[in-house]
Amino acid sequence: MRPRFLRSFTALFVAASLAALPLHAHAVLPSAVDGQPLPSLAPMLEKVTPAVVNISSKTRVRVRNPFFDDPVFRQFFGLQGTPREQVEQSLGSGVIVDAAKGYILTNNHVVGGADDITVTLQDGRNFKGTLVGTDPATDVAVVKINADKLQALPISDSSTLRVGDFVVAVGEPFGLGQTVTSGIVSALGRSGLGGSSFQNFIQTDASINPGNSGGPLVNLRGELVGINTMILSPSGGNVGIGFAIPSDVATEVMQQLIAHGKVSRGSLGAQTQDITPNIARVLNLKSSEGAVVTRVLPGSAAERAGLQEGDVITSVNGKGLHDSGELTNAIGLLPPNSTVTLMTLRNGAARKVTAQLTPQKNATVDGAKLDPRLAGVTFSDLSDEQASQGMSGVVASTVNPNSRAAQAGLSSGDVIVGVGNRRITSLRDLQGLAAARPRQLVLLVATDEGLNYVVVQ
Repeated sequence: MRPRFLRSFTALFVAASLAALPLHAHAVLPSAVDGQPLPSLAPMLEKVTPAVVNISSKTRVRVRNPFFDDPVFRQFFGLQGTPREQVEQSLGSGVIVDAAKGYILTNNHVVGGADDITVTLQDGRNFKGTLVGTDPATDVAVVKINADKLQALPISDSSTLRVGDFVVAVGEPFGLGQTVTSGIVSALGRSGLGGSSFQNFIQTDASINPGNSGGPLVNLRGELVGINTMILSPSGGNVGIGFAIPSDVATEVMQQLIAHGKVSRGSLGAQTQDITPNIARVLNLKSSEGAVVTRVLPGSAAERAGLQEGDVITSVNGKGLHDSGELTNAIGLLPPNSTVTLMTLRNGAARKVTAQLTPQKNATVDGAKLDPRLAGVTFSDLSDEQASQGMSGVVASTVNPNSRAAQAGLSSGDVIVGVGNRRITSLRDLQGLAAARPRQLVLLVATDEGLNYVVVQ
């Protein structure tokens, strides 16, 4: 170790030398050090950033005001012609994946339900976007624009990613304009975060903030590996925990949306749950890895494959399962008629099971047949993945925006868990309670924010 006085002298000499340099010298970096060029992401980003777009969407929603619903109040205060709609705006990002056809990948929560979509390219050109399709279950959406001179981003196989790989996030956070941040892959296969039903997120510490949603996460070759979708933060800003949808998932969903406008999913027809320590003891399991079957639906692929309640599914197509969420992801992202190989345990004995997935078909009923006040609403039973997550009730699968229910605040995708003070778990329950034609129709609705009452007049 050098003596203290020598270290102090060295520091003073360096400081004095820097002070003697021209004021602009500190901003100039050498192109090479010892004959080696300095590393830079700039050449890669010059190819990436033209494929990243800004997406602005507008959604018209009805304003709910109990005073406006009173005709006497409206007439007394002269509010007969008062607009009862407001426009909600959303800003996000997207990435061009097909230059010839103008296809753009983004998030469902950026454009889902939007009435107007505007896409702004890096060169400043604006285009009206057409919504090709959305998939709320994965939070993926596809938008199309008619434009020339587009540049698309090549798509990489996200299954080859490893924890520690360098990645770059591109988007327009807080409406500042195109911004680039870098980091590493912090974790893979993240789930249990709420929001979308199918979760297999890439976690990264590359800064992702509001406005980055829908933008690309790329590798150092400038290839798309994920679609930035959400953050985990107590303040609402970046704290180094961001999540992206893997490109493999986004691509599979995109192909179905382009081909059919919607996503068709295969169904195993088995409800499962995680293996707790108590369940492991009861079933004499050595590990809590996998998912235990709690119900096999009649006529389902699971029943035809011979699955029974109490069976433990440990892998799908050779890939091991940690919990029931991974089983939901593995099955739910496969199309109908796909054949899957399951490894199971029954009474401690390993068994291989082959099942051919069937199309997901949930029973539905027209709300007008239940009660005239519910006209314009279609109700359906919960999907397999919702039931496997422990949810109960029925889904308002479609809600006409001009219906009484929509005016009362009911939205497509809402889960109705009660009518009045009575809980419901199925369409049969809803039909029975609605048949009584209650004087006041009060629906108890579960949303991401909690439970709400919706009073349908």
